[in-house]
Amino acid sequence: MRITETVFDIERHHIHLEVIVINEKGIEYSVDAILDTGAPRTEFSDQFLMFTGFIDFIDESVKPDGNLQSKKYSKTEMPVVNICNQRLENLEVLVSSFEDSWGIDALIGLDFFRIFKIEIDYSRGIIITEPIFI
Repeated sequence: MRITETVFDIERHHIHLEVIVINEKGIEYSVDAILDTGAPRTEFSDQFLMFTGFIDFIDESVKPDGNLQSKKYSKTEMPVVNICNQRLENLEVLVSSFEDSWGIDALIGLDFFRIFKIEIDYSRGIIITEPIFI
């Protein structure tokens, strides 16, 4: 891991990122994600995870409650996930039902912030990430 810079669009309401997921067969998928300091853990939509083969089925009985836009209900492990140009291997993520109108497939949560020093420079629209070595 190294220091990286990732560009984001300052005009958007949230910090949207392109996240790259690589499955066990080496197939690469691009995912629209939001950097979310309110999410304790990184979450992926069950629809994306089902489409890419990370889970076998979607629990149709699980839907977001009230004003919430997602509801967590399981866990899975992803062999390779690239977030902010940082490669993470064997990342455990939460499986969530996302509200259909939301238009994203992942939330990058505080678990990412725990392993990287992250600087968000809104004036330049850049996220700088540096690994934390403990």
